[in-house]
Amino acid sequence: MELSPTQQQQFDRLLAGAQQAAAHAYCPHSRFAVGAALLTAEGEVLAGCNVENASYGLTNCAERTALFSAIAAGHRPGSFQALLVYTPNAAQITPCGACRQVMLELLAADCPVFCVGNDPVRVRQWRVDELLPGAFTLP
Repeated sequence: MELSPTQQQQFDRLLAGAQQAAAHAYCPHSRFAVGAALLTAEGEVLAGCNVENASYGLTNCAERTALFSAIAAGHRPGSFQALLVYTPNAAQITPCGACRQVMLELLAADCPVFCVGNDPVRVRQWRVDELLPGAFTLP
């Protein structure tokens, strides 16, 4: 993955934020910590972690925690520059279907999404519109 110096600086800030968030994950059931960091239009990094529940359907993923927190803080949907998802528990990670659907609505179609595990060689980058072909949308 080749990034410009500015993009590399943003990536590094996002990775640090996601790593810090993953350290706060509440994951007693899966023991699979995930952190996500979102870069706002103003250059602020907002983070979220996964928060599990014994009833797995009530679990909230790191990506949605970060996005929902950003919206609650007053940031506008579609205004974000990038999202990074991180786990120390696997070589690679990708967002779940629910997170992909939320990203489609709250991030711009061309917003980059970086996925980073504990193998730095296997970093993946997508655009939001590549993550969920045939997505559910409202007119």
